[in-house]
Amino acid sequence: MMRRFLAILLAAAVLLPSCLRHRPGDSGEATQQKDTVLPLGFLTDAYQVDSSRVRDGETFSGLMNRLGMGARDAYTLVQRCDSIFDVRRMRAGNDVEAYYSADSSGRRLEYVVYHNDRIRSTVFQCRDSICGWVYSRPVQKVRKIADVTIHNSLWNDMIDAGASPLLIVDLADVYAWTVNFFGLQEGDRFRVVYNQTESDGEVIRIDGIDFALYNSGSFSASAIRFDQGDGGNKYWNEKGESMRKAFLKAPLQFTRISSRFTYHRKHPITGKVRPHTAVDYAAPTGTPVHSIGDGTVTLCGWDGSGGGNRIRIRHMNGYETCYMHLSKYASGIRQGSRVAQGQVIGYVGSTGHSTGPHLDFRVWKDGTPIDPLKMISPPSEPLRSENLDSLGKLYQAYLDTLSAR
Repeated sequence: MMRRFLAILLAAAVLLPSCLRHRPGDSGEATQQKDTVLPLGFLTDAYQVDSSRVRDGETFSGLMNRLGMGARDAYTLVQRCDSIFDVRRMRAGNDVEAYYSADSSGRRLEYVVYHNDRIRSTVFQCRDSICGWVYSRPVQKVRKIADVTIHNSLWNDMIDAGASPLLIVDLADVYAWTVNFFGLQEGDRFRVVYNQTESDGEVIRIDGIDFALYNSGSFSASAIRFDQGDGGNKYWNEKGESMRKAFLKAPLQFTRISSRFTYHRKHPITGKVRPHTAVDYAAPTGTPVHSIGDGTVTLCGWDGSGGGNRIRIRHMNGYETCYMHLSKYASGIRQGSRVAQGQVIGYVGSTGHSTGPHLDFRVWKDGTPIDPLKMISPPSEPLRSENLDSLGKLYQAYLDTLSAR
């Protein structure tokens, strides 16, 4: 009973009313409903509900009109709710529920719930005292440990291990310079200490990785979050070497390799055997392509030899990279442009000689083609020496935490 009472108080606390809330029925009904948990501020079960999404190009007035509210009332609603809801921030694709009462004359729109995000919703009262308020789901911060061994795919194995697939994005960011996520093998293992925000058992977001340990055969890579307070790198291995390197491991996220670096490949179009000094990443048209390192664009245009739309970038220490078959270039990318590591430079396509959407990615060192999957990236600046002892103790503490499971 105490937990139920606290839940009622919490639900009431997160409602931010901009006006008095209407409750259907007479005063007796309203008194009875005060004892009912009303997460959205009204008794949802008393109404018929229609679910939809905001359409592309749809305005707030257009949405409300589609759901059954007149233009004048919609204007009044906008004016009364301007302190809690900016109609210009309404996003296409967001979920909307419309609640209707029914009688002999038909259905009448009573409430509309617009979901701003996975935590916040704006509730609009559409009859009587037209107004609105904000509801925020109760959330909690949870510290978690994930232990994932690759059997099928990182996505499925993450779920099988009881962890949220949302963790994959953060994991890929931490290991972007160290682990080739396109080349994971069966038996590879990730152990991760991290934090997440939950609501009613649902994972809302990952709040950062504190420690990760990757093992693949005899190779291992640890990542320890340690802030030196200088606004720079946050992740280091146990030796104090930065996890950030001069080059990313791949120019795309979460795709598959369709063709590898070789000097003897049968061309899929001509049928001739010739060198393929590139790695092909199969991905849907429009997938963002990132520069793997800082550099200057030396070529940006059509490759008449079959590469289609391509970008070539010169990096430091004699490295060059090339990205081909692009559907289009990112805004501002042209010959002479300076680009940063991780910056979107274009989008996957199938231009030129191509059998389907993919990225042809090439790397040269001092003019000689090298296998991008075997490229050894120079490390960034190491941890300051005065912090090595603290880092070592933190590393051992995380190992002890994992061993205790």
